[in-house]
Amino acid sequence: MQKITFTLNGHAVKALVEPQWTLLELLRDHLELTGTKEGCGVGECGACTVIIDGKAVNACLFPVLETEGAEVLTIEGLMGPDGSLHPLQRAFINQGAVQCGFCSPGMILSAKALLDENPHPTEDEIRTALAGNFCRCTGYTQIIQAVQSLGTYAEKEVAVMPREE
Repeated sequence: MQKITFTLNGHAVKALVEPQWTLLELLRDHLELTGTKEGCGVGECGACTVIIDGKAVNACLFPVLETEGAEVLTIEGLMGPDGSLHPLQRAFINQGAVQCGFCSPGMILSAKALLDENPHPTEDEIRTALAGNFCRCTGYTQIIQAVQSLGTYAEKEVAVMPREE
């Protein structure tokens, strides 16, 4: 076992891990963060997408030791301090982009990584960013519409932030 330290959803985490573990194993099997889904297990479906240091990655392929010192965001970390949904989660619901929900966490985190880097993506940029995420239910139209509906993403994200006193 090796000790690693990283930031998970805004909280410092110290964990003892086996060097051969993936980040997905740590998240789901040991930290009980089951919002990150295990789909294909070989990086093809995107169900396990998380954000590490601002980039969307497949947790099923990501060696757990490489999280040392990193900032990791899972779907559980999108929730506001008052339990409110992130604007992307609300957009997915409002656009009917959630069917069975299995792919939704990965889709939402891939979209968040895109929108954090580019708040006004074109449809092609959205499709490219989500190309590694598969959905067997919706056919992608509602998912693309959900991401597009945020148009002024940065402004809307600020609008839901609580006021500092």
